[in-house]
Amino acid sequence: MERASMLHGDEHDERGGQHAHHAMPGTTDSLNRLAFSATVHCLTGCAIGEVLGLVIGVACGLGNVASVLLAVALAFLFGYSLTLRPLLAGGVAFRTALGLAFASDTLSIAVMEIVDNAVVLAIPGALEAGLSDMLFWTSLALSLVAAFIVAFPMNRWLISRGRGHALVHAHHQAMG
Repeated sequence: MERASMLHGDEHDERGGQHAHHAMPGTTDSLNRLAFSATVHCLTGCAIGEVLGLVIGVACGLGNVASVLLAVALAFLFGYSLTLRPLLAGGVAFRTALGLAFASDTLSIAVMEIVDNAVVLAIPGALEAGLSDMLFWTSLALSLVAAFIVAFPMNRWLISRGRGHALVHAHHQAMG
């Protein structure tokens, strides 16, 4: 936690305690832009994993539970990968980059996965529909929109407190 605070330029007292102010971000517009960007970033990883997992699950005739578990696992894998790639390319050590990815993405991806899978499961016949069926693709699109709507205010709240994607954003600023 101290490392995250130092990335934000927060002052510390002699014991290493963090003062109440956060350096991220300066205005409501910049906070909204950063939260939007962070939510789109997480949604991209979730969407890739979710679509791939559900397509594989439906194509292979897996049951709903197996399809959803595959989609969730792939969503986390792709979500973390999208955060790791630029950090590693920027010279950040793998262990540090992995810690930043877990800290910045886990809650956002988890919330998105809960929402988006709940929506798909709530639409009758969505997972049983074939890949050529509009119900499958429509339910998936609706689930991702719902996930974005729920995750955006949570990401905004985290960033306003120097958490979530604020950690990666601060690290990118420090690198470049």
